[in-house]
Amino acid sequence: MNAQLDPNSLTAPAVALHDLHPATDDIAADVRSGLSRRPKHLPSKYFYDARGSELFESICVQPEYYLTRTELRILRDRAGEIAQALGPRVRLVEYGSGAGIKTRLMLEALEDPVAYLPVEISRSALLESVAELAERYPGVEMLPVCADFTRPLTLPRVRREPARTAIFFPGSTLGNFDHRDACRLLAQMRAEMGRDGAAIVGIDLVKDRAELEAAYNDAAGVTAEFTLNLLARINRELGADFDLSKFRHRALYNPMAMRIETHIVSLQDQTVTVGDQRVHFAIGEPMLVEYSCKYTPDRFAALARRAGLAVSRLWTDADARFGIALLERA
Repeated sequence: MNAQLDPNSLTAPAVALHDLHPATDDIAADVRSGLSRRPKHLPSKYFYDARGSELFESICVQPEYYLTRTELRILRDRAGEIAQALGPRVRLVEYGSGAGIKTRLMLEALEDPVAYLPVEISRSALLESVAELAERYPGVEMLPVCADFTRPLTLPRVRREPARTAIFFPGSTLGNFDHRDACRLLAQMRAEMGRDGAAIVGIDLVKDRAELEAAYNDAAGVTAEFTLNLLARINRELGADFDLSKFRHRALYNPMAMRIETHIVSLQDQTVTVGDQRVHFAIGEPMLVEYSCKYTPDRFAALARRAGLAVSRLWTDADARFGIALLERA
């Protein structure tokens, strides 16, 4: 099955990279700043070196990690309804490079999509993902945008006039932003989608605490290895001397804030050297590395309203564990 294309549009356009030359990450400055804070904090974006990306792929297939398989089930069951709600001739913008099954399910379901625009800071990941999709969908104009999707950007024009722009943000990635930054990102979506646009956003829903905590503390220890790999990366790239055996992964649900809070915890009183910086850790001292916010439908609708958006539809699995929201201008 292929995307429902206009037969007049089947001449394959060339892939046209729009490189906005995003600023490269400064891991040294970010780590130095984070270790100087009280409490200490390291940005979760540095999880994803080559090893971290491999480990995350493994996390997604752990039996406790329901998020990926539940969202995929919703997309497989409801992609047609989502596509019908969006209508024909969509310009599909995805935050992050998506050659995976979620992107393909959307492109397959859409009626005569005019273009696909993934926005990704990594040029290599961006071009690799688009090359595969361009071969699979020759009638869809491919316009990869090398940029930081968390910052406002001007999207490139497409050859065929779209009926609307839809921003695709699956995977509950919105939950990794705190409330203020999530609201800001939704407001940015509102601006980039235009007056008649829409957004399709994956959100993890509030559920039993034990199930939530199990998802981030799998029995095989893959998530723990993924978290501690951040210290291994800092050792390798910044010449630090973290002893990973002296730290542990901890992920707990905070019911007041409705989020999983992941920390790296020091197992003893110790001092670590990072470049020319000496950092003391007390025994039991936690260092924040990630938030994973969870939502009730009402709480997410309130967040959307703050950004000038309204939840038009919410598709969930049968047990209401995960949701895919259709957002439009309020």
